[in-house]
Amino acid sequence: MNKKNSLILVLLCCFLFSCDKKRVFDEYKSVGKSWDKDSIVSFELPQLDSNKNYDMFVNVRNNDNYQFSNLFLIVSLEQPNRKVKVDTLEYIMTNPDGTLLGEGFTDVKESKLFYKANEKFDQKGVYKVTIKHAVRQTGKIEGVKNLEGITDVGFRIESKE
Repeated sequence: MNKKNSLILVLLCCFLFSCDKKRVFDEYKSVGKSWDKDSIVSFELPQLDSNKNYDMFVNVRNNDNYQFSNLFLIVSLEQPNRKVKVDTLEYIMTNPDGTLLGEGFTDVKESKLFYKANEKFDQKGVYKVTIKHAVRQTGKIEGVKNLEGITDVGFRIESKE
């Protein structure tokens, strides 16, 4: 490999590894071919700096088998003192023409869905996040048993600094 190619390779590596400086935590869990309504995806968060503020996101990978225009989630944040904050969230997942929103060049799209901004983790100990879907068909009370088209669910924390 000549010097020019080596330099290009080093610069490319630096660029790729420096693009995501805000990332503090970013993890995905597979839900298989469909997400069962009783299946809870959970994440234990690392110890975070109690003097900093963080933004949090739910990440979802979905494909063309996803049949709904929106996604309802129930997200719980359990603090070390066992206090639990529960949010029911709705996200738009498609354009008006039915094409999936999100990033990706194939039929698999990745969506970074906003959850909370400027959060502090000021208690010592383990924080835990749980996520389950709450999608229902229009006019029906019972939730969708097996939500097809969602393949992975993730959680991401970014530093505000």
